[in-house]
Amino acid sequence: MGYCGTMAASGATSRSRAGQWSRAAWALALLFASLPIAGWLFLGGWGFPGAGELTGICFLAGLYLYFRSRRAARVPDPAAMLERALRLAASGQAQEAIGLLTTTIRLSPRFWQAFQHRGTLYLRSDDTDRAIDDFTAAIRLAPDEAQLYSLRAQAWNLKGDAAAAQSDSEAAVSLSSQNHLKANR
Repeated sequence: MGYCGTMAASGATSRSRAGQWSRAAWALALLFASLPIAGWLFLGGWGFPGAGELTGICFLAGLYLYFRSRRAARVPDPAAMLERALRLAASGQAQEAIGLLTTTIRLSPRFWQAFQHRGTLYLRSDDTDRAIDDFTAAIRLAPDEAQLYSLRAQAWNLKGDAAAAQSDSEAAVSLSSQNHLKANR
């Protein structure tokens, strides 16, 4: 989830940073606008020539950054889309869930959980070829996830390929024991 999480987060972070910079620019505009007044009050003269120009530049920069933060393209959160797809699948709307997972994969192609759950839905609907393709894609993205090998072994069993099923089952057991050892260190 690291890569997809950062993809989604980077869009939100970019908007957030633009908003922060717009507030900073407005604060600088306010500061530069107050300098002549502060100079007159504390120093007795209207010093700081050019403060008006700096105020205008900072205000316009703040305005630009504000609009940029509001108009930035919003990338849907893949985890939220996955959760919605799981709710659809649980309510019996498997085809709608598959469609949403397909959209999630198109928007976040490194989000291996979407491949896993779409493969599971294909497996439930006896579409073993697509299930195997999705589990294989998920394994390419997350090769240390034992459950992916177990799911693909189930698909191979349904397809009738006992050798491939055995190979994936062995890989799942091996990864499970390795992960268990890592967790106990």
